[in-house]
Amino acid sequence: MSEELKAKANEVKAISIELIKKLKELSGVGLTDAKQALVEAKGDFDKALDAMRKKGMTKAEKRGDRETREGIIDSYIHDGRLGAIVEVNCETSFVAKTDEFKDLAHKIAMQVASMNPAYITIEDVPADVMETKKKEFEANFHGPENMKDQIIDGQIKKAFSDKVLMEQPYILDDSMTVAQFIKEAIAKTGENITVRQFKRLELGVTE
Repeated sequence: MSEELKAKANEVKAISIELIKKLKELSGVGLTDAKQALVEAKGDFDKALDAMRKKGMTKAEKRGDRETREGIIDSYIHDGRLGAIVEVNCETSFVAKTDEFKDLAHKIAMQVASMNPAYITIEDVPADVMETKKKEFEANFHGPENMKDQIIDGQIKKAFSDKVLMEQPYILDDSMTVAQFIKEAIAKTGENITVRQFKRLELGVTE
């Protein structure tokens, strides 16, 4: 056996079946895919899950189109001077009543209070606002023409990332976006989860 094959075999042995099962349960993939993801991540569980999430392999990706008619309204107040109220939805009242779901809704309220988003998703940005920003980037574009649309789309997404809740870095772990944080919750609960609406208030500030 070559040294390279021996090294790979040792990597597989070093990954416990418990870790593989944990990744399988959280992501919803088979044991083989879970094991492969951990091998590629050299046994780093978080890195393996993140790689699977980016590839759209987790079961959260498959639940995004299911209806969410249950949920809760939660709020967060900071120092009596600013706060937020949010409606977060799931599929069943059972999940809505769990401590995990309530905690998620509260953290989303904290995110809104702290980061002051204007929209929930990029699709919620008004067409005229989006068009104005697009024309601005087109007027100042100096890159290759064959990459123009792709580059401008990236610039637009980046321009609105701080104003779109789902695109914002999650305040308690800026290695992921709010959308990724919610997808992890979807994988854990087994239900689709959406943010339907929010309102942020700051003392002395009116819209």
